[in-house]
Amino acid sequence: MITKSGGEYSYLTEAFGSLMGYLYSWTTVMVLKPSSFAIITLSFAEYASAPFYSGCDPPLVVIKCLSAAAIFIIVIVNCLSVKLASYVQNIFTAAKLVIIVVIVGAGIFRLAQGNTKTLSNAFEGTSSSVGAIGLAFYNGLWAYDGWNQLNYITEELKDPFRNLPLAILIGIPLVTVCYVLVNVAYFTAMTTTELLLSPAVAVTFGDRVLYPLSWMVPLFVVFSTFGSANGSCFTAGRLAYVSGREGHMVKILSYISLKRYTPSPALVFNGVLSFFYIIPADINTLINYFSFAQWVFYGLTALALIVMRFTRKELHRPVKVPIVIAGLMVLVSCYLVLAPIIDKPEMEYLYCTIFIFSGLLLYYPFVHRKFQWARKFMRPITMHLQLLMEVVPPEKNE
Repeated sequence: MITKSGGEYSYLTEAFGSLMGYLYSWTTVMVLKPSSFAIITLSFAEYASAPFYSGCDPPLVVIKCLSAAAIFIIVIVNCLSVKLASYVQNIFTAAKLVIIVVIVGAGIFRLAQGNTKTLSNAFEGTSSSVGAIGLAFYNGLWAYDGWNQLNYITEELKDPFRNLPLAILIGIPLVTVCYVLVNVAYFTAMTTTELLLSPAVAVTFGDRVLYPLSWMVPLFVVFSTFGSANGSCFTAGRLAYVSGREGHMVKILSYISLKRYTPSPALVFNGVLSFFYIIPADINTLINYFSFAQWVFYGLTALALIVMRFTRKELHRPVKVPIVIAGLMVLVSCYLVLAPIIDKPEMEYLYCTIFIFSGLLLYYPFVHRKFQWARKFMRPITMHLQLLMEVVPPEKNE
């Protein structure tokens, strides 16, 4: 229905107005996208370093340095060429599917041998509190995050009315089946405790099940996480670009490389922020912080669909989702946001909320009123960055 790039940003702006779109772009560009990029590259670094530290955890400094190197390489690739970034994505996605087939095949073989002890009492010793289940869903659903990534590049798709719904209907069920089968395979070789304590679960599985070919697992998982990080960077750049174009971020983020036609300022900005997010190196804390804010906006986006059924009846709807599904999504989002806070209040949720609304301090002078002194302050900075990066406004590039 809305063919603009930017994913939730475009939908929230259409349904609830400029302020909601700004708060989403502020939170996502400054925290959610770069922290997601950081989390994926930290996972990449753990798997890349695990084979070199057999029997012990890799040093944090090694993980951080590898993560920073991955961020640097991915940003460079995405700045150089859209086609190159697409080729990297396709190659590493193929590698991901190869290792999934290998792990699932090994898991089916072990199931046939009768290795079902862990699966028969999978929830033994776990908590059934409302908040604990919510946090468990945070970690589980974070693995699936990316189901909305294609919506960030709608303007770049060929025939989005056909290809966007088709990609969603094929991609999400395929990913779900693959993820579930991979986790079933892990439980045929490890207990729940072993799985939780393992710094690199797939490597542990490979060492136990696929020896002497266990080297394949860390190699292909490294490919997989690298591809995921590349996809995250690709879409993050588009969101910053669209919000800059709409005046919700500094204008330089909406500029495009004159030679390479990539939103290089937005990509570099996302990469720089991601460097800062790898410093804590606590993946679980980052996931909880990321998921709390993300599910607030997922719920609001589902609500936007319901609202626009009544406020924007005139718009053409190539695909009409049953309103019950949108309502269910809103309820699930409310649960995922509120349950962990009610069950176990922590300061990180308050910090996250304060950060989201702190964007209002910038919205009034820079976006709503467009104060001239702010423009005068930013103009020389924009000009110097434009010359340094050889970028131009999108309308000039056209």
